Amino acid sequence: MQLIPNPLIIPVGLVIGILVAAPVGPVNVLCIQRAIERGFWGGVAAGLGAVLGDGFIALFASLGVGAISSTVSDYRTAIQIVGGMALGLFGLKLYLTEPRLEMLHPSHAENASLKDFAWDIPQTFFLTITNPGAVLGLFAIFGGVSTFVEVKSYVDALTMVAAIMAGSLAWWIGLSHFIGRIRHRISGDRLGTINRIAGTLLIGFGALLIGEMIWKAVVHAI
Repeated sequence: MQLIPNPLIIPVGLVIGILVAAPVGPVNVLCIQRAIERGFWGGVAAGLGAVLGDGFIALFASLGVGAISSTVSDYRTAIQIVGGMALGLFGLKLYLTEPRLEMLHPSHAENASLKDFAWDIPQTFFLTITNPGAVLGLFAIFGGVSTFVEVKSYVDALTMVAAIMAGSLAWWIGLSHFIGRIRHRISGDRLGTINRIAGTLLIGFGALLIGEMIWKAVVHAI
């Protein structure tokens, strides 16, 4: 049994993790908003949920791209509707939430820790695994990875998943640190504007997910 993974898997996985985390999408919008409002640990907590979601998807993708991807495609409508509704609810809540001014104070952020924002982890995890674009995107990436590096064993697969999660986590830690350094310049009014913009974007993403399914159903009926 192979105990040592292919050494190329780690750098490839790290790059994939960063590429998965970096593009602006619904989860990214929420994570950035959390970092602005709550500081470094708030951003890391939200990002950690996305990291765990990416790792969860990557694990299944690494163990069986074909069969599981087919299952995801079969249930895509249900997944997309649930994900769209969740995004809409999160967006509406964020839009209506008044800025927490105490979170903007640097001393509050310095005294905070990851456990203070632990509830954000399952929220962003759920949003990640119910985003069909992210799910199918990771499966597509795994399908193309074989062009650069072969994943031949369970050790290779688990190493790839760990590397992807490490790359994604590194991105969120770096981004949260950067935002934490500049967030003190943001006033309560500006945070309110950011909340409304982020909420509107999340509602828009949710509407697009549900709207796509409705459009496909109408076209199919015709």
